[in-house]
Amino acid sequence: MTRTGPSPRQSETVEPAAVAAAQRRRRRLTAVRWTALGIWLAVVVFRTWTTGLAFNRELLLLYICTGLIAASIGRRRVLLVVRDWLPFALILIVYDLSRGAATLIGRPTLWTVQPAVDRWLFFGHEPTVWLQEHLKLPQPPWWEVIISTVYMSFFILPYVVAGVLWLRNRADWRAFVVRFVTLSFVSLIVYAIVPAAPPWAAARCTAAQVAGGPSNPDCMSAAAGSAPGDGLLGAMHALQPGAHSYVERLSTRGFDVLHLHAASALLDEGQAGVNQVAAIPSLHAALSAMVAVFLWTRVRRRWRPLLAAYALTMAFTLVYAGEHYVFDILLGWATAAIVLVVISRLERRALDRRAHPRSVDALLGAAPAQSDRATLDHEDQIAQAADDDPGVAGRQQGIPARPG
Repeated sequence: MTRTGPSPRQSETVEPAAVAAAQRRRRRLTAVRWTALGIWLAVVVFRTWTTGLAFNRELLLLYICTGLIAASIGRRRVLLVVRDWLPFALILIVYDLSRGAATLIGRPTLWTVQPAVDRWLFFGHEPTVWLQEHLKLPQPPWWEVIISTVYMSFFILPYVVAGVLWLRNRADWRAFVVRFVTLSFVSLIVYAIVPAAPPWAAARCTAAQVAGGPSNPDCMSAAAGSAPGDGLLGAMHALQPGAHSYVERLSTRGFDVLHLHAASALLDEGQAGVNQVAAIPSLHAALSAMVAVFLWTRVRRRWRPLLAAYALTMAFTLVYAGEHYVFDILLGWATAAIVLVVISRLERRALDRRAHPRSVDALLGAAPAQSDRATLDHEDQIAQAADDDPGVAGRQQGIPARPG
């Protein structure tokens, strides 16, 4: 009788050879990965040194995605970066298009409601005016570096967090992206339906100039302090010696302390190019709170005070710098809370629906069907894991892993 297949001695020889080949391939891919990461880091550092920090969100997204592609060599399929990160590119496009949405829909812009609510909340005082009266100096103090850095982090931190999550745990990454995208689009819808002007704009315009709720009156582009009576926010009284006696937009002034005048100018230019009446809700406040809440159970306890401090510092920054009213921030936090609660409940319902058929089968005694479903679930888990690591499926089936 003819015996087919390798002999036991041949199998013992072939398997170590396959494992050794796989290990050599893994080492080569690791070397390629670290080389690619080194090149990527050198390019980013060089461009940052010569052209400045990447405050432009599209450029930042390009930096992150190319870095993830380099880090994925030998670990994940690099095309996953393109597929997974398209939602962020979509958000940027839609956000830019939203600039003219309020005009197209024709909704009047809110100018007086927000300062009226703030004065009611703070017993007749307008918080932005009060803070700039007591804290603003003729030249930016050192702590305004923190103010400008925290404000700027809105354009960088969420994408960096998403990048780290994508590398560490794609399940957490998906959960974060769902919340990020939902919160952003909900805010965009509100911006179009309820356009609202920020404090720095109200300080440049009078009631007569914004009668009827225009979204882009000429007074918005006027110089700070040029409005009669200091605009809708009123005059400042208690001033620090030498400080300007009118409300200013201070969100980028801290970079002057570090002599990053180009960065400050770039941010100012970027601010002028986005929707200027997208103040309700404050997406800065909403997103910083969402990031803090999402990471709360995913970091060690000693880091949690830093998350809370970040959200609160962002709120202070927005009010002091004239970017948002307290009313806007409260609505931003409320929007983030609603989005987080709704998505969490939807996720729990989805899990319950998946678990319910198993419960019914168990009650009916349908053991074979339950066994088949368990097998399918196991195969789904292997397929899901294979997206993250191409060698997982082979290891689950007893096949030596082949990196990359």
